[in-house]
Amino acid sequence: MRVLMDIAHPAHVHLLKNTYFELIKRGHKVFVTVKDIPSAIVLLEKYQIPYIHLGGKKDSIIGKALLQVGYNFKVWWLVFTKRIDLGFSSSLTLAHISKLSSMHSIILDDDDDDLEPLFVKYAHPYCDVILSPACAKRASKKLVQYHGFHELAYLHPNWFTPNVSVLSEIGLKEGDVYFVLRFNAFKAHHDVGVQGLSIENKRQIIAYLEKKGKVFITTEKNIDAEFKKYQLLLSPEKIHSLIYFATMLIGDSQTMTSEAAVLGTPALKCNSFAGKLSVPNELEDKYQLCYSFLPDQFDAFFSKMEELLSIDNVKSNFALNRNRLLSDKIDVSAFYVWFVEHFPESVKIMKENPSYQECFINI
Repeated sequence: MRVLMDIAHPAHVHLLKNTYFELIKRGHKVFVTVKDIPSAIVLLEKYQIPYIHLGGKKDSIIGKALLQVGYNFKVWWLVFTKRIDLGFSSSLTLAHISKLSSMHSIILDDDDDDLEPLFVKYAHPYCDVILSPACAKRASKKLVQYHGFHELAYLHPNWFTPNVSVLSEIGLKEGDVYFVLRFNAFKAHHDVGVQGLSIENKRQIIAYLEKKGKVFITTEKNIDAEFKKYQLLLSPEKIHSLIYFATMLIGDSQTMTSEAAVLGTPALKCNSFAGKLSVPNELEDKYQLCYSFLPDQFDAFFSKMEELLSIDNVKSNFALNRNRLLSDKIDVSAFYVWFVEHFPESVKIMKENPSYQECFINI
């Protein structure tokens, strides 16, 4: 089979890398395209995944729309010349091209429909299958649901083993108290009008945490000058090991909060999406692995941070919650590989017998 994966966000590299390598190992031909996203390109190069560069990227909605036309043409030509059978990604482009070519497309989408109206309107109608976590609020005849999260495609223990040596690279050792702070840029199409932590909020958090341990900041945008001394200087493919051993993750990032949660590291976020997304809501409400607050609830956010840090061996409690989650959820990358290799029969199997996926729990 000839498969195309299109990278539109750095998180997609993590999401797809294990499926990419496993399909390659099994003799399939896999192509990877990427927009001009420096952090995504760095990750592809770190993982030694060959890629085809599609060019520029814009932050505005209008800019994104104009560039999308160019992306579509480049990807259509690739699909035509390389005789691609299947597109597999969280990609608007692949959905469109599957309507303009013989390629089929599977779209990976873990957001709720009402939180991403543009993607629902301009991607979902054109793809063949929408593959989503079972908890996501979605209504479509194309929908196939599975018991897992995107983060488990790369952080499930079948694929991820934390590397303690990353701590020594930043002057730490296992057992040290340290905090990872993640500040989001909020530039995605569904981020319009979204707010996170204010500069004053950040100052208050850092002033409190640095009395208890080391503070490291990672951000999608240029870091505020006054926080430069806390900037994390670590190769991006090592960030998940750093989060695994961290005392806590704090910030306004959606993805990294969920990553910390599935790793069993206490995580708190403060942004406009709090309480509105099914995946983080399940991680919080069912498994007590993270906590979310709206921007006007910063005092409650701060109090919860203080409360968690006052608990002895808080990470042991979170580790137990993580084990409970892993006993419920599938190995997502193993499921993806099976789904791609057996497409389109895999769609029929999952529609007729959703419990088939249970064979991917703790395999």
